[in-house]
Amino acid sequence: MSSKPTKKRRVDSQPIPALRPNRFRDLWAGQVAAERVGETARLSGWVHRRRDHGGLVFIDLRDRTGIVQLVFHPETAGESFALGHRLRAEDVVSALGTIVERDPETVNSELATGAFEVQVSDADRLADAATPPFEIESFSGQVSEEMRMRHRYLDLRREHMYRALELRSRVGAAMREFLGGEGFLEIETPTLTRSTPEGARDFLVAARSAPGSFYALPQSPQLFKQLLMVAGMERYFQIARCFRDESMRADRQAEFTQLDIEMSFVELDDVIEVNERLLAHVFAAVGGPDLSLPLPRIGYDEALARWGSDRPDLRFGLELVELTELLRASAFKVFSAVAAAGGAIRAINAGRHDLPRSALDGLIGRAQELGAKGLVWAYCEAEGWRSPTAKFLTAEEIGAINAALAAEPGDLLLLVADRRPVVNSVLGALRLELAERFELIDESLDSLAWIVDWPLFEWDQEGARWDPLHHPFTAPDGALDPADPGAARALAYDVVWNGQELGGGSIRIHDSELQTTVFALLGIDAGEAEERFGFLLEALRYGAPPHGGIAYGVDRLVQRLLGADSIRDVIAFPKTASGVDLLTGAPAPVEIGQLRELGITVPVKPRR
Repeated sequence: MSSKPTKKRRVDSQPIPALRPNRFRDLWAGQVAAERVGETARLSGWVHRRRDHGGLVFIDLRDRTGIVQLVFHPETAGESFALGHRLRAEDVVSALGTIVERDPETVNSELATGAFEVQVSDADRLADAATPPFEIESFSGQVSEEMRMRHRYLDLRREHMYRALELRSRVGAAMREFLGGEGFLEIETPTLTRSTPEGARDFLVAARSAPGSFYALPQSPQLFKQLLMVAGMERYFQIARCFRDESMRADRQAEFTQLDIEMSFVELDDVIEVNERLLAHVFAAVGGPDLSLPLPRIGYDEALARWGSDRPDLRFGLELVELTELLRASAFKVFSAVAAAGGAIRAINAGRHDLPRSALDGLIGRAQELGAKGLVWAYCEAEGWRSPTAKFLTAEEIGAINAALAAEPGDLLLLVADRRPVVNSVLGALRLELAERFELIDESLDSLAWIVDWPLFEWDQEGARWDPLHHPFTAPDGALDPADPGAARALAYDVVWNGQELGGGSIRIHDSELQTTVFALLGIDAGEAEERFGFLLEALRYGAPPHGGIAYGVDRLVQRLLGADSIRDVIAFPKTASGVDLLTGAPAPVEIGQLRELGITVPVKPRR
């Protein structure tokens, strides 16, 4: 579970762009200022708001730089005065007029241009707008997301949405500026490629020239960027479009944008150092948080032990505490049986929060939803515990738990006993939910850190196999013992911001024999490896340099910078949570003839 951004940021705005005067405009709305009083200017934009006072018509004209008030006066507007009466919200207008100061009592302090107005002498309606399905200027947040997505071109007219896309553009420009200055080459990699296992389902594209065969849209440029290192490019980056056919949520889309970076002849410290400076440069360029470098580094095992997550939010406490050895010999079988089976008993001291029984039962239910068999709650009191579980524990056990958790009278204690991954996952998620419920998060803080020293593999209990914690091309830290894969550590690193992963990467395997060994440990035999990754293995045999890199989720980075609740708010044309594009109606059926050309047949549903 990741912590969603809750702090709405005020990021720096982009300077007003240069303008070449033409018949539509010679001035942006945001440029109406004191030094231009008395000038004649032509402006163009949309009718943001209209106020008709009979003798005068006031139009708030909106363009991408701001809003300025136009005044249609019968004595100065001439034939355009009648047009002022006919204009409606979202009409597109071009107006010529004189910039004047407003009377002091009419100054609008909420607008940057609020001390001035344009007395119109001539105006044209360039486009007559139909009545929008929702109001742009008084948007209250009550419009459904479905309506916003269906009419996304209207939704994007809102200042907040424009600022999101403006910020996104500036983030990309800052990335290019920094990486170009560091000698990185921006190189595009294919969009139509081969399907390879990278952790999620591929989107497949039928190949008309090879019936029965398919391209895959890339989940990432991983293999191609490694090939570019073999090719001697040495420093590569790309702001790449990536595709994963997986369930969507607030911080995930089926198609997303990734900043991809790869470097040759580097070690882990080299990659981290240049990326810390990259983040500092981007943040400074767009008004993000100030970074104190170097960023902290936290070991993977420590992150799980203290916060129950490999992407911890460090802005508050509620750290997990180990109780397994204290309760290994307990007569309470729920605890002792878990400890005997190799599981863990861990707890959180949630502090002094007196919750009703219904809320405590809700915590038990939530723990079960997250995968635990149950949860023990207890209130520390001077004489012991107030808890249904208190009668199963000795006074000495309760005292030892209280001491381990530094519990004081009134503190709420939450304990989970299960397999260690389940315990960490459940308490890690509850930690975030409790912090939000009890308002423990200091929103003035920004906490960035690297998570390092990852295991190379993790054991998949259900599949009874080893899986890579990052991806199968991650290099081990030191020698790899095929007889003990679980002991191997990885040269991998993730950067985490307030509980959300911004990016992750690793030093790569650059030896074909080692890569083949890793494939074998993952259950990919030599034949399958050659069939699916033969081009990579062959390339590694032709002299591959040591190399490593990282990838950032650009959508997620902009979401965090802006403080948006969802990455859909920082993507121009996103999909809904169900993967539907409400604007265009995609996905949609295609003509039977197109399918025949591809050699594809689709079952026809019988009509009822």
